[in-house]
Amino acid sequence: MINSPICGLLGIEHPIIQGGMAWVSDGTLAAAVSNGGGLGIISAMSADAGYLSRQVARARSLTDRPFGVNVMLMSPYAGEVARTVADMGVSVVTTGAGNPSKYMKMWIDSGVAVIPVVASVALARMMERSGASAVIAEGGESGGHVGDTSTLVLVPQVCDAVGIPVIAAGGIADGRGFAAVRALGACGVQIGTRFLVADECSIHDNYKDKIIKASDIATVVTGRRLGHAVRSLKTPFSRAYLKAEYDSALPDEDLEKLGVGALRLAAVEGDAEHGCFLAGQVAGMVKKRQRAADIISEIMAEAEVVIKGASEWAV
Repeated sequence: MINSPICGLLGIEHPIIQGGMAWVSDGTLAAAVSNGGGLGIISAMSADAGYLSRQVARARSLTDRPFGVNVMLMSPYAGEVARTVADMGVSVVTTGAGNPSKYMKMWIDSGVAVIPVVASVALARMMERSGASAVIAEGGESGGHVGDTSTLVLVPQVCDAVGIPVIAAGGIADGRGFAAVRALGACGVQIGTRFLVADECSIHDNYKDKIIKASDIATVVTGRRLGHAVRSLKTPFSRAYLKAEYDSALPDEDLEKLGVGALRLAAVEGDAEHGCFLAGQVAGMVKKRQRAADIISEIMAEAEVVIKGASEWAV
């Protein structure tokens, strides 16, 4: 059985964290992942504190194991959501799309383990100085908001730069990926795209079907012009957005408006024409629907085989 410092830190059986995905990572999915031995994460997305409170209550009704909340720092409700995390005694908070420093003292004083998502060595060092329990080094292969540096390059540099545990994210969907980032120094992994097809994931079947049918070149990055690049599946929406992005006559404000509500159309309504189907480059490796617990156990079993077999390469 594979163990790591992350397991003891978070009180989990397997060092797998489920990504906090807007309109995807609700209390039901988070509880299923936690019951499977990983760490389930509820996405606070751009919703208010009331939404988060209901999802936390939902997760607690389904599991007695630890789970966390992802705070999207660009949300207009980030402040009230951050306070709710502390007030409700959530075990872990992950953060994305920004620097969470102004909330970290409040979380740490409330006993919350803070694990920010970082896309650079500089931010990882800053988060360590601010008291983070660990960091998630996320490469540009991931779905949703992405940085420029790949997982293979980012993870070992972050591991060399900080003394706290590093969790790898981006481009990981099976035991081979787990074993690869473990060799780079990571203590665990965060996985998003593969959990999109979990039985307990509530997204529209059209979304799940698109993931399962995806190829190795099925994704595209848009939004670079606006300073917040996003990886999603190639669809009529993403192609139209990419074309508009290169139209210098289109104001940034109008370009921004093109994406409003597109993720909800994908996740909730399954709108293949107008929806934005966020997914990582590993979508092409995801070929079946499974229970969340089975996804976790399969990844860990594969990783054990790969890690044990690595000794064959030693001379």
